[in-house]
Amino acid sequence: MSAPAPNPLARGPLAGVRVLDLSAYIAGPYGCTLLADQGAEVLKVEPPAGDNLRHYPSTLARESRAFVGVNRSKRGVVLDLKQPADHEVLLRLVRDADVLVHNFRPGVPERLAIAYAQLQPLNDRLIYCAVTGFGETGPLKDKAGYDQVLQTYSGMCDEQGQRGGPPEILYGSVVDYFAASMVASGIASALYEREKSGRGQQVGVSLLRAALTMQSARLVWAEDEPRDVSRDMRSGGLTGLHPTREGYLYLSANTPHFWRALCEKTGLMALHDNPRYDSVRKRAEHRDEIVPQLRAVLATRTAFEWEAEFGETVPCAASRSVADMFDDPQVQAEAMVTTFAHPTIGSYRGFTQPWVYSRTPSPEPFAAPILGQHSDDVRAEVAGGG
Repeated sequence: MSAPAPNPLARGPLAGVRVLDLSAYIAGPYGCTLLADQGAEVLKVEPPAGDNLRHYPSTLARESRAFVGVNRSKRGVVLDLKQPADHEVLLRLVRDADVLVHNFRPGVPERLAIAYAQLQPLNDRLIYCAVTGFGETGPLKDKAGYDQVLQTYSGMCDEQGQRGGPPEILYGSVVDYFAASMVASGIASALYEREKSGRGQQVGVSLLRAALTMQSARLVWAEDEPRDVSRDMRSGGLTGLHPTREGYLYLSANTPHFWRALCEKTGLMALHDNPRYDSVRKRAEHRDEIVPQLRAVLATRTAFEWEAEFGETVPCAASRSVADMFDDPQVQAEAMVTTFAHPTIGSYRGFTQPWVYSRTPSPEPFAAPILGQHSDDVRAEVAGGG
């Protein structure tokens, strides 16, 4: 297959990079979406049944909201890799690809004849990224790994729960999305290295690595310390969500400057002037004395009124819903939400452009593909360059 002609309309720092996304769910697919946001051409390769995320519950009539949100700016093709003809289509695509991403469990790529050792002879410049739950070696390499499995396994749920209480899940697929960032950054650095060496390589990302990377500040254990050392990351006792007359307000006032501003704005200068509370550590120790006084004052106004009152003097935010972000003035000013046209959903609004580049602006995003939307086009391209 001959190399495709350069696209004169391609934009973004990764313009000209071709990515084959064989992954499913969130971590791998969204990592590829982040590459597309930077200008890469991404081809979503799905089995006949589609990415499992397509089948997640959704209030949208004919599509999964999760799939649409995770897979923007990709073309879509259906290939059954167990069928020789479709497997050959993939191999032809690999010959001209820059990147391949999958999240099969260890052993599956070999059975499908798409392991790195099997594809590298076809394309020595290929960046091959495997996303796993627990890694590609070790006693748990074959264990299924999902976001909340790794949250629970890695201690995140234990940290989220109240001391002495049950562990609590962090909703929002935080491990998956952080792993997606690791996929994109790992691939980008491998592409940079390839410019010097001329050779591709494997990039390994696991949800376990992502979960532990997110807890680097807690994963510090000095030789003489007791086992439970991570709770000292919870600063001050004041940092967190507080009820107001209406709604909840997040406050952070750890520095001397912000602590003074909080006390001035709430009329609690007696707390500021009390030497018992003149450090973050002391305020944490005396939380039960300080917080009731603070909350009594906060109860006199709504969360949004306090947010306006504190302004830039005290780091804070009134609690909002995700839906509020669509029309939020700051989100609008930063052009983080745009309108998409989708074959079955129609017009919808969604997130766009995580980065802003001054010289190489990212391409305009487009909606996630319906299942097999571009299969005929891709097969024709492969046949035409055979």
